[in-house]
Amino acid sequence: MESIPLLSPCETGRFRFSHRIVLAPLTRNRSYGNLPQSHAMLYYSQRATEGGLLIAEATGVSSDAQGMSLILHTPGIWTKEQVEAWKPVVDAVHAKGGIFFCQIWHVGRASDMEKEPISSTGKPVEMNEDDHMDFPIPRCLAVEEIPNVVNRFRVAARNAMDAGFDGVEIHGSHGFLLEQFMKDSVNDRTDKYGGSLQNRCRFALEVVEAVVAEVGSDRVGIRLSPYANYLGCHDSDPDALGVYMAQELNKRSILYCSAVEPEMVTVDGKMQIPHRLHEMRKAFNGMFMVGGGYDREEGNRVVADGYADMVVYGRLFLANPDLPRRFHLNAPLNRYDRSTFYTNDPVVGYTDYPFLEDCELMINEEKLQV
Repeated sequence: MESIPLLSPCETGRFRFSHRIVLAPLTRNRSYGNLPQSHAMLYYSQRATEGGLLIAEATGVSSDAQGMSLILHTPGIWTKEQVEAWKPVVDAVHAKGGIFFCQIWHVGRASDMEKEPISSTGKPVEMNEDDHMDFPIPRCLAVEEIPNVVNRFRVAARNAMDAGFDGVEIHGSHGFLLEQFMKDSVNDRTDKYGGSLQNRCRFALEVVEAVVAEVGSDRVGIRLSPYANYLGCHDSDPDALGVYMAQELNKRSILYCSAVEPEMVTVDGKMQIPHRLHEMRKAFNGMFMVGGGYDREEGNRVVADGYADMVVYGRLFLANPDLPRRFHLNAPLNRYDRSTFYTNDPVVGYTDYPFLEDCELMINEEKLQV
C-alpha cells in the first residue's frame, strides 16, 4: 500500500484525528436571516468522517459583526435562536464521528451595510475597479470600548460550546477586524493598541485570552494570514508578524494555529506554493495547519516533511465531499464551480457535488448508453 501521510492519525490535546485533511471555514452565504438552515446539516455531514476535523464557516459574534452585502446570509452565534439552530447541524456531524469547530469572526470595517463599522482606524477599505461594494468610513474604536468587543468573542465561544461544538477557531485573517489591528497598513493608532508590533497584536491576543478563559485552551484555534493582502490589509514585515503571534500564542497554550500561505507564484510556467511559513511553524509549539492552493501531492509532502501537522482544504473539499476517500484511492476529483460559491441556492453548488460512487455510476451509465 502507498504511504499516505495525509491519512495518518494525529493526536493532540483531547482530540485524536484519524487523518490530517481539514475542511476549511468556507463562507457559503446560505444561512438566511443569519440562522443555520437544515441544508447545512447535509452539507457538513456529507463532509464528516470518523475522527475528521471540520471548521464551520465564519460565524458572527454580534449583529454588527456581519455586514457584507455580497455574502449577506452568513450565520451568527450571538443569540439563543442561533445557538438552537446550530445544534442539529453539530449533531449531524457528530453522528458521523466528526470533530467540529466553530469559526467566530467580526468583519470590522469590511462591512458595506453598517453606517459606521468599527475598526482600529478611521480609514475605509481602499476600493479598486473590480470592487462591487461601497465601504463606508469606519469608526475608530476608543480604548475603553475594546473590552466590550473582546467580550463578544468570549460570549460567542461560550455559545458555540452550548451548541455542541468541540471547539472554536478565532478568525484572525483575511482583512477582518483582528487583522485590521494587527497589520500596519491599516492600524494607524497612537495608543496602546497601535504603533509597535506588540501593540498592534494586543487586541487579537486579548480575544484569545478571553476565549481561552471561557472554554479552555485545548478547545481553541486561530486562523492567521500574515502574508495576505485582503481588503487593503497588508503588513510591512509579515515574517515578524507571523513569528511574534506564534510565540505569543504559545504562552496561551492554544490547540492549533492555522496559517494561510502567500498567494501562489509562477515558476517555470507552473503555479507553486511559496512555502514561507517555515519560521512561523518552527516558532509555534502546538498543532500547525496550513492552507492555500494545496492538492494531494503537496499536502502529503508538507506533512511528511514536518512543515505542517494538518492541511486545510477549501475548494477541493467543497467540490468533493468525500475528499479523504478520494485521496486514499488517488481517485479523480470533481471540479468546483466558482459561479455557485456564494449563491443563495440551498442545493446548487452546495450539497449537489457527487460522491465517488455517484461519479462511477454516471460513467457506467454513459458507457451503457454508448
